[in-house]
Amino acid sequence: MASLFEQYPDLLNTVKFDPSGLVPAILQDAATGRVLMLAYMNRESLLKSLETGHCWFWSRSRQTLWEKGATSGNRQLIKQIEYDCDGDALLIQVQPEGPACHTGSFSCFDAPAVKEAPAYPAALFRMLRDLQVLLHQRNLERPAGSYTTRLFEAGILKIAKKLGEEGVEVALAAVQEKDDRLVEEVADLLYNLLVLLEQRGVPLNAVGDELQKRAAKRISSGKKSG
Repeated sequence: MASLFEQYPDLLNTVKFDPSGLVPAILQDAATGRVLMLAYMNRESLLKSLETGHCWFWSRSRQTLWEKGATSGNRQLIKQIEYDCDGDALLIQVQPEGPACHTGSFSCFDAPAVKEAPAYPAALFRMLRDLQVLLHQRNLERPAGSYTTRLFEAGILKIAKKLGEEGVEVALAAVQEKDDRLVEEVADLLYNLLVLLEQRGVPLNAVGDELQKRAAKRISSGKKSG
């Protein structure tokens, strides 16, 4: 795979830094499109980001370079970099290795501007991502008394069996139960599916990549048939 320098050979010369030598950088989850955080880069931090493949920033309060995830381990792996029409703002699509916010929230934009804001489709992707992060932590730490810990310690056969059982329960709820019960069973199914993926070491993004490939094939087939 080409390095970030090979992908963006002119980026350092194209970006327009402000009089303070900074450019705002918006981080976006590459899999879900969810906005994660806003920070600032100078030429040095952008260079370090291109060199390492994960995000570095410039702290305006401490006046120093800082590596995102250096202490927490929650690095933001760069998948794609774009800049706006004026070249004075960056949009960086990333693969998060943990929460982006220093508070422990997955995104710095978790607080709704309006109380009881209406739900939106991206909430599902947000919760799946947050759950994936939590399950990874459970797998590493194995806290005593945790149901998830017991699943991981039981191994892949037990996890696969449990996933199959949940699939059957979803099917039964679909034909026998009310909508709220069906929703509960689907939530159980998704939880156990993520446990299985974590046990196998397969990231949720891999599933997203496969769906994107299939969507691209459908679009390509549609153009050919048209």
